[in-house]
Amino acid sequence: MYFSEYWRLFLLVFSAGIVGLVIDQLLFGILIGVSIYLVRHLKYIRKLHKWLSNTKSSQEPPEGSGIWFGIFSKIYALQKRNKSQKIKLASALTRFQEAASAMPDAMVILTQEGKIEWFNQAAKFLLGLKSPQDIDQHIINLIRFPAFKKYLDDQQRDEEGLEIISPYNERLILQLRMVPYGRGKALLVARDVTRVSQLEQVRRHFVANISHELRTPLTVLTGYMETLLANDESNQNDWHQPVQQMYSQTNRMQGIVKDLLLLTRLENYNQEVEGTTVNVTELIEMLLEEARMLGHNKKQALTADYDTSLKLKGKREDLQSAFSNLVSNAVRYTPENGKIHIKWFQDEAGAHFVVEDSGMGVSKMDIPRLTERFFRVDEARSRETGGTGLGLAIVKHVLNSHNGNLSIKSSLGKGSAFSCNFPLDRIVSENAVVPLESNKSA
Repeated sequence: MYFSEYWRLFLLVFSAGIVGLVIDQLLFGILIGVSIYLVRHLKYIRKLHKWLSNTKSSQEPPEGSGIWFGIFSKIYALQKRNKSQKIKLASALTRFQEAASAMPDAMVILTQEGKIEWFNQAAKFLLGLKSPQDIDQHIINLIRFPAFKKYLDDQQRDEEGLEIISPYNERLILQLRMVPYGRGKALLVARDVTRVSQLEQVRRHFVANISHELRTPLTVLTGYMETLLANDESNQNDWHQPVQQMYSQTNRMQGIVKDLLLLTRLENYNQEVEGTTVNVTELIEMLLEEARMLGHNKKQALTADYDTSLKLKGKREDLQSAFSNLVSNAVRYTPENGKIHIKWFQDEAGAHFVVEDSGMGVSKMDIPRLTERFFRVDEARSRETGGTGLGLAIVKHVLNSHNGNLSIKSSLGKGSAFSCNFPLDRIVSENAVVPLESNKSA
């Protein structure tokens, strides 16, 4: 096609040049030929502009010859293809909107600035959004909760999302989650978890009531069995061993009740803890003494590195419970002649309390479930060591209330490392740059 066009231009200019030679005006003849060629193209360009300016995309292309026939044909083919794609996209968008509208969860598309771009039908009933007046409104203007604003501003959002009371219906409890997608946009999903939340509340009250009810009879049983064991000086009576076993199991049940009550308190009071300045050094030294007593028969190497100037804002009782659970777990699950190392330090990310051990370790598959209530990697081993299965659940709730998080690194047969990570605003330090005190041996 292009070759024929070049040939057409050559013939036109050559013919015009011959005519110019005849009249003794060669350059004038060539100029006339080129002008005729340009006028022809200008005529087709005008047709092209008029055709493309027509709003009716279905209009047939203008007639053309040479290269312009090919141009018109290709543009027309592109128009038909684009029209077909638009129909498919419109159909897909319609199906998506129908599917999104049928979903029971509220879905809101937000721009990078947090403005509402689109929402489905469920958003009207769960969040009280109205169309079209709420389009292009900032989501904060419609969901006015400080916790929600903080959740939007947080770059590292909790995977479990945020629970709030519906701004449209106070009887509904919603779980909100932000899912980033596209170029700077985000999808806000709101799910009605009222029934689940009510069932969870019932469970918490049930566990708390049962734990309180069990506390008194267990204390009475323990007291009587202590008396029986104390009066049996010879240890030769037939009932001595059964009573000793009952006493041991009763103590274990008391430990479970104690942990259940603590866990219930932490769950019911899930707000951020302000607390006071906690001297973590004192806690660590106390935990080291407890670890020595708990593992006195195992001959474990117990060491610690900690910064005496580094303190923490929080609730001492809860922090002690969390740290104690990690240290006691390390002692229980580390074999004889094993190693346990405690670290307390600060870096650019915040403060970290780390317990490392050379114990049995945990598989990667089980690590995400370690903080579940009563989850045990090895049922038999856990009962032998006296664990309740609630320790790490308590640690998780304590850290959540202190704006912290628990990270776990472990390998089977190579030990584990449990790290309590606290943000910078929780740190109370005497020094701007905090060095580690190295090789403090327990």
